[in-house]
Amino acid sequence: MSSTHFGFQTVDESEKAQRVRGVFDSVASRYDVMNDVMSMGLHRAWKAYTIAVSGVREGHRVLDIAAGTGDLTRAFAKHAGTTGCVVHTDINEAMLRVGRDRMLDEGLVLPTSICDAETLPFAANSFDLVSVAFGLRNMTHKERALGEMCRVLRPGGKLLVLEFSKVAQPLQKAYDWYSFKVLPRLGQWIAGDAESYRYLAESIRMHPGQQELKTMMKDAGFGHVDVHNLTGGVVALHVGIKC
Repeated sequence: MSSTHFGFQTVDESEKAQRVRGVFDSVASRYDVMNDVMSMGLHRAWKAYTIAVSGVREGHRVLDIAAGTGDLTRAFAKHAGTTGCVVHTDINEAMLRVGRDRMLDEGLVLPTSICDAETLPFAANSFDLVSVAFGLRNMTHKERALGEMCRVLRPGGKLLVLEFSKVAQPLQKAYDWYSFKVLPRLGQWIAGDAESYRYLAESIRMHPGQQELKTMMKDAGFGHVDVHNLTGGVVALHVGIKC
């Protein structure tokens, strides 16, 4: 059987999705609080920048993958307006439910779907924009998922990948200390789950860096890819345009 990584562990490919699901089932109810604490609120600025770069406007069709609690989904919906359509998707039901309920509480009703990014249940050339924020690194076959994202975009459509990346060298030592010493303790204190946040720190280290991911996106069918490093490379926004 083929193997892949789950954090620093090597596991059978068939096990990874189930293990990732377990991580997010465990942290779903406290996910947004943890995001604020572990990023010191910076995730809000990263997402705001992503929305600004997206160029979403009235009437656009948007697919938000691994959308979870729906921060970006709600922002996209505001820009797409009543004539547009924003689809809220995630492979994890617990995360999707938290996001859906939050949007309903705000009076926002959007299409919501449990789906696997590696086999998207949407027609080719059907979206103006596809977004995946902090989700690509958890996918078993990233190349397959990127190919699917390209397939469902219209020609000239845009893919936004917001993800943790490789930090600038001067920050590396402090970043490692925070990731492996502080983050699991925060996870235990706030979410009652140190191991899930240890996995998240490990998964970031195993994720392709800026240039490798750019190459992967080009190989998947994106003719032009820009890389925006944020906060010294802690996070990178990759913007791909479908040929």
